[in-house]
Amino acid sequence: MGKSSSLVYKVSEQFPAKFNKSFYILPISLALTTLLFIFIYDITTAGNVTRNLPQTNPYLLDRSLPTDNIPFDQNSENGDLVADPSRLAASERASQWLGNLFGISNGDYTNNKEAYHDEDIFLEDYKQMNKSLKIYVYPHPQDDPFKNVLLPTDYDPRGNFASELYFKKALMKSHFVSEDPDEADLFYMPFSISPMRTDHRIDVHGIPDFVKNYITNITQKYPYWNRTGGADHFYVACHSIGKIAFNKAVVAKLNVIQLVCTSNLFSQSYFAHKDASMPQVWPRQDDPPNLLTSDRKQLAFFAGAMNARTRAYLLNVWENDTEIFVHHGRLPTPYSEQLLGSKFCIHAKGYEVNTARIGDALYYGCVPIILANQYDLPFTDILNWKSFSVIVHERDIPILKRILQGISSEEYAMLQSNVIKVRKHFQWHSPPIDFDAFYMSMYELWKRRSVVKVRS
Repeated sequence: MGKSSSLVYKVSEQFPAKFNKSFYILPISLALTTLLFIFIYDITTAGNVTRNLPQTNPYLLDRSLPTDNIPFDQNSENGDLVADPSRLAASERASQWLGNLFGISNGDYTNNKEAYHDEDIFLEDYKQMNKSLKIYVYPHPQDDPFKNVLLPTDYDPRGNFASELYFKKALMKSHFVSEDPDEADLFYMPFSISPMRTDHRIDVHGIPDFVKNYITNITQKYPYWNRTGGADHFYVACHSIGKIAFNKAVVAKLNVIQLVCTSNLFSQSYFAHKDASMPQVWPRQDDPPNLLTSDRKQLAFFAGAMNARTRAYLLNVWENDTEIFVHHGRLPTPYSEQLLGSKFCIHAKGYEVNTARIGDALYYGCVPIILANQYDLPFTDILNWKSFSVIVHERDIPILKRILQGISSEEYAMLQSNVIKVRKHFQWHSPPIDFDAFYMSMYELWKRRSVVKVRS
């Protein structure tokens, strides 16, 4: 009692009683205000919460937290994903009331007209990157038994996961490579995930062992890893299986820079700001089509496998609509015709947040709709995605048409104009050209380099 009680007494003596009361009232008021906001948020989203999910195989469903708010009909007999119009309407009314009361907008999708956050700064930094960035590539001989995994291809990569192979091929022939490790800003570990998974000596389950052994070998043979614990090292992967690559090298996973397509913000293997998002692009050899001849009569388009509940929900709501065309599986007509004939093209998350559909949409001048809540979008610290795409929360799928119809002709013209402006960043070339996907990826790496070089 002696010291502590006298201290309390002396402190209370120094302040008037009115101050003491206000001192307690302030935090209580803040707490009550916070509770009010939580209560209103619950009202706003209560109609979207469900626990009535199909119970066949829980591992076939995407259990990520943000998509738990998709509204399902609790009376659905067969467990299909069905929108509940009454609950959706109640949720919309609550959202509108909240916006009117507190001045909170419920979705201004075209509130920014510039394609870049700051184009002048980007161009100035880009010049500096192009002039100064140096990469040391761990060398491997042509007769290495894992040449297919470690060395670049002698042909132009193809397929859905070509980005990682295009990057390696472009880097190895670029002016960024330095043979002097002391002048290097970053160190590249040139193993590629995509060929690993099809190599019978490694296979999918052997990828973590391969990566662990690779790191062990370079730490024993070279001093560079040990100087920073791998913090100035990076690797590139586009296939989703890359997220298990460092499962047996946990410390490395925390330090190494990952340049990946599967940039899921809710994944334990991806760390925003340390890691960087790279676009998944289906390679095309031809020049982009003449968009002036495109007659875009269809409002929106999606085609693909129903391998996630976001896509299943999208199909369930819009399958029979005449303006939003959602197709399950392969199209009976050319894919390019649908992209050229639609104003908006839907990118909906599947097994992962990333697909090649954003690159497809941009290539054909179609404004992308992003339906992937957890996606750390490629080059998002450079590009203003709201200026050339429509970002929609997955739970807002039932009001997708209303959102799109609310975009004026002038706003759509702005969006498409910026699509044409930024699509060069989502294309691979061999050899690479300025501002394409390779140079933009190098810029992302340059931003993650250390300003202090550690020399041998």
